Amino acid sequence: MFNVTDTFFAGKISTQSLAALSLTFSTFFIVIAVAGGMSQGVTALIGNAIGKKDEKHAKQVIFHSLILAISLAIILTIIGLLAAPFLMKILGAKGAYLSEALSYINIIILGSVFFVGVFFSNAMLNSMGNTKVFRNFLVSGFFLNTLLDFWFVKGGLGIKPLGVQGIALATIIIEFFGMLYLLLNLKKSRLLQDMPKFEFDSKIMFSFLKQGMPPTINMLLMALGMFLITYYISPFGKHVVAAYGVSVRIEQIILLPSIGINVAVLSLVSQNNGAKLFDRVKETVSLAQKIGFIMWIIGMFFIFGFGKNLMGIFTSDVTVIKAGLGYLYAAATALYAYMLVFINVSLLQGIKKPAILIYLSLFRQLIVPIALFSLLTFLDAPLVFFWWTIALIVWGSALFMLWYANKELKLLP
Repeated sequence: MFNVTDTFFAGKISTQSLAALSLTFSTFFIVIAVAGGMSQGVTALIGNAIGKKDEKHAKQVIFHSLILAISLAIILTIIGLLAAPFLMKILGAKGAYLSEALSYINIIILGSVFFVGVFFSNAMLNSMGNTKVFRNFLVSGFFLNTLLDFWFVKGGLGIKPLGVQGIALATIIIEFFGMLYLLLNLKKSRLLQDMPKFEFDSKIMFSFLKQGMPPTINMLLMALGMFLITYYISPFGKHVVAAYGVSVRIEQIILLPSIGINVAVLSLVSQNNGAKLFDRVKETVSLAQKIGFIMWIIGMFFIFGFGKNLMGIFTSDVTVIKAGLGYLYAAATALYAYMLVFINVSLLQGIKKPAILIYLSLFRQLIVPIALFSLLTFLDAPLVFFWWTIALIVWGSALFMLWYANKELKLLP
């Protein structure tokens, strides 16, 4: 919803501003991918330790996660600032278009430390089954983001209109206060009471890599997948890039409940796997898939019934709306496929067998899209072919994940 709000206000500036924001989304998502992916490893490790009733080990994991978080923040900031101009130019940005894109993404990259802080703090709270604190931050942050976006974009009270730069600044301010809020609540939790002496353990750091790298690479390849889509559709024009950015945000709104299920599955599976309550692991996944199916039916109803109206909230440009609707209709058929991928990824992380995610992501986000999109480009295919190709790739990935996850479930006692 933060992204949705940002997209709304970018659309009020101009179609170029909307396209610039869309252009940076894959780069922005890299920050989210690294912070989010590695933090999921933290949730799995602490959750399993809690399930085994080994609080001492859980507390040592917390110590080591702080070292990892600081290291990630530094690496993301340095690499991000160096790579952003190059990435934007690859996507065809130049002149004012490039300047506008960089004015947004550079601020986001400089605030990487706050994103990492939020994700890691929340990962620790999630491992203890506490999802309410993050909910409180996101709900209040959404309203504050709306207010700050309006103020910074329009200007007033001593601040000149800042354009997309103001949108980025609003995001970073909220992430900063969100990090402080999550850390304060984490400090009150039972796991941070009576902390033992820190003892560096290379095995724990290796465990972070083992558990965190597969989902991180998975999410990084998702960012690369978005980058590739933007690269292949950019020859169709700025209005198509803008349309992709808007329609992806609408798709995210529909998928929001499935993200909640994803978080719940990871927490529940991790703790029950640690406690060796494998029947509850299987029950959790089965119920999540049933709920996901119901959400899919509701989501398709909203997209096919109100897709044009939803696009109209963000832009009045008819060409942008038309291009975006093509993506939305294809995406509607693949909503359940996304949910199946999310749920089974969480399952594999929770039972500490996430390695397959790397290979799946390579095929889903890199190898297959490059092959098919290159073919479509060579054949000079219409834009709609690109949208439906994305949906087919997601469904192929979902069916494979469903088969593989069921195979792993059968191996549990």
